[in-house]
Amino acid sequence: MAESLTAFELLLQIDQRCRLLAADLPSQQTRNHGWSGIGFRLGERWYVAPMGEVSEVLHEPRLTQLPGVKPWVRGVANLRGRLLPVMDLCGFLGVELSALRKQRRVLVVEYKEVFVGLMVDEVLGMQHFDQASFEPASLDAQDGPAGAFIKGQFEREQRWQVFSPFALAQSPRFMDVAV
Repeated sequence: MAESLTAFELLLQIDQRCRLLAADLPSQQTRNHGWSGIGFRLGERWYVAPMGEVSEVLHEPRLTQLPGVKPWVRGVANLRGRLLPVMDLCGFLGVELSALRKQRRVLVVEYKEVFVGLMVDEVLGMQHFDQASFEPASLDAQDGPAGAFIKGQFEREQRWQVFSPFALAQSPRFMDVAV
């Protein structure tokens, strides 16, 4: 007759069997080093913002316009009891905002004391890239209005420029909204 096991001994046997049948986790060498970000479009250019620099994506909110501000300051919106200044990123960079309002979105950025919404033509969801395909920004890429905020690029079907909202939030030109 088989001896009767205590509940603890039975649990130990189950644990040992599970450990024998469990698959090992992949080693460091075989793990894919990916990079993910939020893809968006401004005019005809494609950008991607690092995941940690965008706290949420909104549909275009109802805005209250502000007097005495630059034309690219669209107004303020109430976001769950917080006032969210909304900036037209296309306007700030000198690109015309798309007329298709249905596709417009607002990227919410929270960096230190800065809480701001960046209106873009379209958000293209999460984009995933192989970290090895990252090309740092060249000095040529730093020309133009967006250059100071471009950290590099990924090449896929088209060029995805890595845009840093945190770098934008530190820009004195961006923070100077009064006329």
